[in-house]
Amino acid sequence: MAISPAANRALLPLTSAPTRGSKMAASATMERLRYILVSLLLLHGTDSFYVPGVAPINFHRNDPVEIKAVKLTSSRTQLPYEYYSLPFCQPTKITYKAENLGEVLRGDRIVNTPFQVSMNVEKKCEVLCNFPNKPVILTVEQSKLIAERIREDYYVHLIADNLPVATRLEFYSNREEEEKKKEKDVQFEHGYRLGFMDGNKFYLHNHLSFILYYHREDVEENQEPTYRVVRFEVIPQSIKLEDLKADEKSMCTLPEATGSAPQEIDPSKENQLLFTYSVHWEESDIKWASRWDTYLTMSDVQIHWFSIINSVVVVFFLSGILSMIIIRTLRKDIANYNKEDDIEDTMEESGWKLVHGDVFRPPQYPMILSSLLGSGIQLFCMILIVIFVAMLGMLSPSSRGALMTTACFLFMFMGVFGGFFAGRLYRTLKGHRWKKGAFCTATLYPGVVFGICFVLNCFIWGKHSSGAVPFPTMVALLCMWFGISLPLVYLGYYFGFRKQPYDNPVRTNQIPRQIPEQRWYMNKFVGILMAGILPFGAMFIELFFIFSAIWENQFYYLFGFLFLVFIILVVSCSQISIVMVYFQLCAEDYRWWWRTFLVSGGSAFYVLIYAIFYFVNKLDIVEFIPSLLYFGYTALMVLSFWLLTGTIGFYAAYMFVRKIYAAVKID
Repeated sequence: MAISPAANRALLPLTSAPTRGSKMAASATMERLRYILVSLLLLHGTDSFYVPGVAPINFHRNDPVEIKAVKLTSSRTQLPYEYYSLPFCQPTKITYKAENLGEVLRGDRIVNTPFQVSMNVEKKCEVLCNFPNKPVILTVEQSKLIAERIREDYYVHLIADNLPVATRLEFYSNREEEEKKKEKDVQFEHGYRLGFMDGNKFYLHNHLSFILYYHREDVEENQEPTYRVVRFEVIPQSIKLEDLKADEKSMCTLPEATGSAPQEIDPSKENQLLFTYSVHWEESDIKWASRWDTYLTMSDVQIHWFSIINSVVVVFFLSGILSMIIIRTLRKDIANYNKEDDIEDTMEESGWKLVHGDVFRPPQYPMILSSLLGSGIQLFCMILIVIFVAMLGMLSPSSRGALMTTACFLFMFMGVFGGFFAGRLYRTLKGHRWKKGAFCTATLYPGVVFGICFVLNCFIWGKHSSGAVPFPTMVALLCMWFGISLPLVYLGYYFGFRKQPYDNPVRTNQIPRQIPEQRWYMNKFVGILMAGILPFGAMFIELFFIFSAIWENQFYYLFGFLFLVFIILVVSCSQISIVMVYFQLCAEDYRWWWRTFLVSGGSAFYVLIYAIFYFVNKLDIVEFIPSLLYFGYTALMVLSFWLLTGTIGFYAAYMFVRKIYAAVKID
């Protein structure tokens, strides 16, 4: 389905490529605790779906409204940079905000700027730097860097009162000609473009027209009126130095729109220019609790409902197949197997009962299997809780980095459940080395993730990007891994291994049964392709919006839809896994342990194919390192998705197998 990029302007970034920062531990925890308390207090006082993550700030007239910079981003390079990596005007003292873990990994480097903005005070045009009569001189190296960033289509991200700046985009939708003259559709673009190209020439947006909307709060008669910022827009302009007439008081005059020339940046020589800005205030009826609605309004909700309906149809289709198997085939099989007078006929029949003596035979490499399933349980618990909490509005977009911070900490703390399930399954599979199994569970999947991220981080370091995780943060993550996650996995594994193993309904023969020759369609690779298509079909539309949020810096906040899609994915994976294991046992192939895990994760193969399709058709990435980052992080996503869906399918198939063999009489 072709969907225009403009239809996705209002998506909140779910995640970005893993990035860097500095301080995170105690302050991040206190911020989350404070946020939860404020959210609970404000829960009953808002009419909006989302609960604000921070307390509102009341401004009086002439109060300073601080404009801060976050970072520079581009969907073409996937490499965020600090704001002052380019020669912008700097304040007398540069102050970076303390960041939580999520902001560190997102690459946010929130820093103060020299913009002087006061509540409800207009500014027509003012020079930003301290030398009104002296233009800023860009060296050849600085000019080349700016030209390169413009060529790479970089966006600048600013915030005012924790509200991100947005560029208004007005366009006509597909209406009749008469309606086109009356109404325009409005979308908002996250941040503003650094500049633009015209042929082989580069032009920098050196003048910013800020438009800030405020809401007047109700106060008593004798009190001074208070205001709250509810929207932050910008109109970037490129104005040539000669057209900006600045005086000694740092004031300037904007030229007429028709007669102005843009500010060109020639990368082969020094360039002179002025950085200027203007401020305009407008009153708005939007209340502070609903100020994010403008950014989060979706113009394509119908597409999401189509996705949900499509997914439900897939699940009903699977449910019909499953019901036919259970009601018709299984009942008939069990009735025939339980007939006492036709024992000889029964023994001659082929079917899943004939492998009852081998169906629970432990597979090869039980430690690795149980470790992977333990990591899958960790992922499942973490994703379920994060999506559910985000659906309730408790991971507000105003709490920057809260989503990723919560996911990281939850994955570590869910290690106790992953260890418990892995330990109990390992004992069921006749394993004895529980300490080695616990260490394998705690390090196998996280070790692969850390290794890939470390290699990619080395390339990001080489590019001097703010997306590079700094060494202290990496050490802190390692300490949390080995200081929190690993002990919790050991604790859960110890109790899981001590617990009574799963009770299998039939005994296992000493001599394994010979497996008959299988038909071509029972090949495991064919099974992966067959089992993966339906769960992928149930969620591929939502996957488009998730990829847009991750790779194109767009907004995503439809966690209600995402939660429904996740539930549908769990149901479809469980059902297709039961169908596939039934067909395998009917073919008298009892080696279902590993195969069920692999086949149930077959939808991850289609996610990989879709990621390649998205890279070729939707993204404009041509350089080596951005391509390496894309496919490196995509490999981590596919691996995690394979573990998640494989674990869901495995446990569904295991319960099904135990159920059907408990229903037949074994002589």
